[in-house]
Amino acid sequence: MKKNVQSVIIMVVLSLGIIAGCGRSSDITDSASVLGGIKNSGVLKVGTAGDYQPMSYLDPETDTYVGFDAELAEDLADALGVEIEYVETSWPTLMEDTQAGKFDLAICGITITDARKEQALMSEGYLENGKTVLCRAEDADKYISIEAINHPEVRVMENPGGLNEKFARENLPDATLIIHDVNQEIPGLVASGEADVMITEIMEAGYYVGQDSRLAAPLIYEPFTNGQLGVLMPKGSEDLLEYVNKFLEKEKAEGRINELSDKYIYRFIEKEMDDAA
Repeated sequence: MKKNVQSVIIMVVLSLGIIAGCGRSSDITDSASVLGGIKNSGVLKVGTAGDYQPMSYLDPETDTYVGFDAELAEDLADALGVEIEYVETSWPTLMEDTQAGKFDLAICGITITDARKEQALMSEGYLENGKTVLCRAEDADKYISIEAINHPEVRVMENPGGLNEKFARENLPDATLIIHDVNQEIPGLVASGEADVMITEIMEAGYYVGQDSRLAAPLIYEPFTNGQLGVLMPKGSEDLLEYVNKFLEKEKAEGRINELSDKYIYRFIEKEMDDAA
């Protein structure tokens, strides 16, 4: 009888040890994953250049990030049950910073490209975009094609390191290219005559036309390119990528993407369409 009791006790102890061991193994696996690490730390680190209206812009007056992607990032942090911490990056260093793991992911109006997908991970697209023209309203009938812009006397101003500069260099080799470090200053410089054209995305063009009556986006409905914005993250973050894709799918299904689009983009683009009618 005594031996039977001892055997039962030993079996119970061993069973508890196995269960506890399994629990510890699971915890180690969770914390070793990128998604588990974010949840354990309680912080989602989001990379952003903070210079892209109306997507992700650091408002100097409030020192807070505002825009479509800023709200989307906050939604993602809320879904994960963690706080958000913005990490400053720049367009020239975006990929380098991503690969170095300076942040968990980047959301700041990033176009999905094959080159970026070769170097890092990118989510499914969540918003359509395309390269178009921002110019002075008085020149709206003038700069309506690549051929019309691609002349030495046409000054094209772009911020360094992004796809806007890349597009200008590849497609406008004869135009005079001016590189200006502060992206959000370029529309005002075009409006004041310091440059003639800015090649940018339809979202940014629509936003600035809505802010400044001196500007026009004559090709906003006929962009030079068509693409999608996505969330960028380092390779090795496949579990986070899966979570982000499901999150974006849910945001679309529940109408959140449309809500943000109406709030930050289309109300300005619709104004441009009304003016052109």
